[in-house]
Amino acid sequence: MAGNVTSLFRDGTGAGPVDFRVPGNPYFPTPGMLDELSARLREIVTSRPSDTDTVTARLCALLGLPPQCVVLGNGPAELIAWMGHLLIRDSLAVPVPTSGRWTGRPTETGRRVDMFPLQEADGFALDLDRYAGFLRARGSRAAVVCTPNNPDGGLPRRERLVRFLDAMADLDLVVVDESYLDFADAGPEPGVAREAVLRPNVIVLRGLGENLGLPGVRLGYLVANPALAGRIRAVLPKRNLDSLAGEAVAMLRDHGPAYARSLDLLRDDRRDMTARLSALPGLTVYPSQANFLFVRLPVGAEGTLVRDRLLTGHRILVRDCGDKIGSSSRFLRLAVRPQADVRRLVPALEQVLYDSVPAGGPGYSSGTATVDRLIGETSGAGLRLTGAGADGVVPRPAVPAPAPVPAPAVGTGVPLPAAVPPMPAAPPVPVAPWTPTPAGVPARGGLTAAQVRGTVRPVETRPRKEDRPWQSTGT
Repeated sequence: MAGNVTSLFRDGTGAGPVDFRVPGNPYFPTPGMLDELSARLREIVTSRPSDTDTVTARLCALLGLPPQCVVLGNGPAELIAWMGHLLIRDSLAVPVPTSGRWTGRPTETGRRVDMFPLQEADGFALDLDRYAGFLRARGSRAAVVCTPNNPDGGLPRRERLVRFLDAMADLDLVVVDESYLDFADAGPEPGVAREAVLRPNVIVLRGLGENLGLPGVRLGYLVANPALAGRIRAVLPKRNLDSLAGEAVAMLRDHGPAYARSLDLLRDDRRDMTARLSALPGLTVYPSQANFLFVRLPVGAEGTLVRDRLLTGHRILVRDCGDKIGSSSRFLRLAVRPQADVRRLVPALEQVLYDSVPAGGPGYSSGTATVDRLIGETSGAGLRLTGAGADGVVPRPAVPAPAPVPAPAVGTGVPLPAAVPPMPAAPPVPVAPWTPTPAGVPARGGLTAAQVRGTVRPVETRPRKEDRPWQSTGT
C-alpha cells in the first residue's frame, strides 16, 4: 500500500490527523528557519558533510564541554548499540516501563536484562534507593536511569541521582539517559553531564534531533570521561553524520534564543494539557517533565480500542502502551502539543470514553472490541436482538426473578454456597538462600525480556529428524 496511515486520512486541503504519538518540538524550527533551510537544501544535500570532529567542536562550544568528552552519533540508538557491544559485559538493569531501546536491544546481543518494576501505586516514580538494592541483590553489572523516563516523564531529583552514582561506582557502567531533559522545569543545571566527565563508569546520553523539532534528522551525543568516550569514538566512522545533522547543530548555534523560547512555550502547553486531561472523570495524568504525558484510562477502557476510535472517528493519532513491558493497554502516552490541538483532543476523548456505549447496552467496557460488540448485540441479557416492534422497543421474554444470592465469603468477594468449606491456607514455601545468577539466566522467580514479551520459541513437539528413521538424510 502506497503512503502511510497519515496519507489515508488526508482531506482536500492536504491536512492530516493531529499526531499525539511522536514527541517533538512544534515551536522549533520557526517557519522562517524552515524557509531558509529549504532555500539551501540543494546546496546542503549535494555537499560533502563536515567531519564529525568539526561538528563536535561546534556543539561543545555551545555546551561548554571539552570535545574529548563528547561523542556524536546517528541518534541515541547508534550510541546505545555500541555501548552494548563494548561496555556491557553480561547484564543490564533497567526500570520498567521505559523506552524499548533499553528493554529490547540488549537482549539482541545476548545480554541479560534485569527489569526493576516501577510501581503504579507510586505514580511510576523511580526510588533510587530501592533500585540500588535491586542491583545488589540481582548482581547486575550495568544500570540505566532515564531522566525524564519514557513513557511517564518522571524525573528523579538531581542530588539523589548524584548520590546513586556515588553508590554505584563499582559497576561496569551506569547510563543516565537524558534524551528529554531539555523540556524539564528543573532549573538551569538539572543534568549530570559534568558529573560524568569526572567519573570512570558513567555515560550521559542526550538526543538532539527530536528536541530541535527535526525527528527526521538522526542526531544524538553522549558525555563521558575521555577514556570512556574514546573507546566508543574509536569504532565510529570519521564521518558518521550527514550534512543535515551538521546543519541542525549550526541552527542551534545561530538560533539559541529561539530554541529557549520554544522550550518555554512547550512547558506552558504541558501544564495546560495536564490540567485539561485531569478534568476528565476517571482519567489519571501522571506528573511529567518531558514533552509527553502518561495517562491511565478509566476502568473498563482499553487503549487499542480508544486509539482506533480516535483515529477513525476524530482523525487523532495516539500511542497506546500495551507493548511496553511494565505497562498495559490501559495506558496512553500523549505527546505535548499546542493548546489548539489539545482542545480538539479533549472532547474527542470525552466522546470515545463516555458516549460510545450503545443505547440500552451495559454501562461498562469489557476492554476488548469483540466482547463489547457481543454484549451490545445481546443488550446485556444474553438474548440476540433480532428485531424491534413498531414503537422501536425490542421485545424480550419475561425473565423470572432471580433467586437470592448468598453473601460473599469473607475475603473472596465471590458468593459461595454455605456447604463449601473455605480452602485451608497453603503452608509456607521454603525459600532457598540467594546465590548470584549466571549471565544469560533469568533470576529465580523472574523472567527474561524474551519471556516477558512472549517471544520464547515453544518446545518442539514434532519428532526430531534423528528420531524419524523413515526419513533419509539424503533426501
